[in-house]
Amino acid sequence: MAAHITLEQWRSLIAVVDAGGYAQAAEKLFKSQSAVTYAVQKIETLLGVKAFEIQGRKATLTPTGQMLYRRALALVSEANDLEQAALTLSAGWEAEINIVAEILFPSNLLLTCLERFGKQSPRTRIELIESVLGGTSDALLKGHVDLAISPQLPPGFLGDLLMRIRVVAVAHADHPLHHLGRELTYRDLLAHRHLVVRDSGTRRDRRAVFVEVDQRWTVSQIATSIKAVCMGYGFAWLPEEHIRDELQSGQLRPLPLREGGVREVPLYLILANPDLAGPGVKRLAEIIRESVGQNHPPAD
Repeated sequence: MAAHITLEQWRSLIAVVDAGGYAQAAEKLFKSQSAVTYAVQKIETLLGVKAFEIQGRKATLTPTGQMLYRRALALVSEANDLEQAALTLSAGWEAEINIVAEILFPSNLLLTCLERFGKQSPRTRIELIESVLGGTSDALLKGHVDLAISPQLPPGFLGDLLMRIRVVAVAHADHPLHHLGRELTYRDLLAHRHLVVRDSGTRRDRRAVFVEVDQRWTVSQIATSIKAVCMGYGFAWLPEEHIRDELQSGQLRPLPLREGGVREVPLYLILANPDLAGPGVKRLAEIIRESVGQNHPPAD
């Protein structure tokens, strides 16, 4: 038959060990000594074991008692966590928030926002989808996310303009395009490899391909594209935020294009369903807005 031991009885056992005796535990728990003694004896009776042995005036754990103490600590800790989680949920904070973010959005800034939110709601799980162009719209339209950072506003959605990201045409400092010693044109690019990050949407957006060339590598991660450019394998339009160190060191240089060398991409913050958004989603959106405002000039 199952032994019905309450959490309060386990807490009494823990208190006796931590406080060093029954009298001290009673004082710590604001209970009578007899109540604490009864709680521990009840555990021993129900389990048919001896948790303590008296040595002089001190109660010492038996080997069995040591095992019970360790397991009781884990049990009570888990119960405390469960109670705290229930209180959080009863206050209206969501158990899980799903976000989709365009890869152009600075990852360091996003992670900082998530960490700040995590300190306020540590038991809310975050599921992050990193997308490219149409992938963000897909996630919104399919109802997979609560919050989005998107370069476009899908039909039926409204959003706030967060910032504009500068996307710069670059190549390795030793790339042949930099050796021409003049302004570059579209025709100059045709003889070289273009590195592109694949649109993660179900319908590929042709805007991801800035120029039509015979030589093209299409990758799925922006980090791969940056690595390939740094190794001299081609040119690419990359977000300035992501390659700031490479530009400052001179490893990468902007291509001196006559036109189109720099593009600005707007990023919008979108609540999937503003009317039904919970306090966690609203607070995370607020944190993102505040962080962007502190780290970047206001978007026009």
